[in-house]
Amino acid sequence: MYDGAVTPREDPQWPRASHWLAQGRKGSPVTVLGVPINRSVTPGRYDLGPQAIRQSLARYSLWPGDGLPLTECWDAGDVVLPEDDADGEVAAIEEAVASLGVGERLVLFGGDNGLTRGAVRGLARARRVALERVGVITLDAHFDLRSTEGGPMNGNPIRGLLEDGLPGRNVVQVGIQPFANSPAYAAVAKDSGIHVVRAEDMSLAEGVVRGLASLAARVDWIYADIDLDVMDRAFAPGCPGSRPGGASPRELLQAVAHLKRHPQVVALDLVELDPSKDINDATALAAARVFLEIVSP
Repeated sequence: MYDGAVTPREDPQWPRASHWLAQGRKGSPVTVLGVPINRSVTPGRYDLGPQAIRQSLARYSLWPGDGLPLTECWDAGDVVLPEDDADGEVAAIEEAVASLGVGERLVLFGGDNGLTRGAVRGLARARRVALERVGVITLDAHFDLRSTEGGPMNGNPIRGLLEDGLPGRNVVQVGIQPFANSPAYAAVAKDSGIHVVRAEDMSLAEGVVRGLASLAARVDWIYADIDLDVMDRAFAPGCPGSRPGGASPRELLQAVAHLKRHPQVVALDLVELDPSKDINDATALAAARVFLEIVSP
């Protein structure tokens, strides 16, 4: 069990976001689902991520600063994943998302980035459309286009989705960093028709705005994959894939503000938090703050 987050002293005049989420009711506009998947290129404890994000919400209030209430949420708990079965994990995530039906909006707490493949497939089923009608926008330092020959993992969810039938033109990747990828996978992105926005090309927010405009014209629904390692290493020590030169939390929040306002963005994930490597809960707190941005007015 993850128990690194500090629980502050209770104050009845300072209601906490953790209590608010825990008291949410089924049928709320936003559904939260934990996905404790832990099958990463860099071994760790990504399975502790969902609990760490929930616990970090205890450090936040319910007041966004303008007096408007947060969008009501229901926490559906965690997906039960099969042991020692990578393909089975993807299938279980797909089934969980499809069964929930997505509703107005679904937010997934990871877990590593391997959850994205099953979640996108589940979104297509929940919305009763083919993968060709789904768009994916990633905020990520990496392409996630590694080979799938060794099975699904956090380094290949986009490659897996391409093999599942998602057209490359339906993928926009924002925040791709130099010296964090290989020319071989850059070639896969180019050959597949993926639109890549490098970190040095423009801000995350501008990349998201342009990416959403491009996707909205050709798809029905959009899935947003928010890999926390898009942030600079100083802000995301709990992401083994984070590197110096990434975005600040403020820049990430500005980008997420555009995602939450877009009517076609109906599912988002927060992935790649390994609490066992975090420092002072910095990454977990950043993830919780991104979630609160998603549900803020």
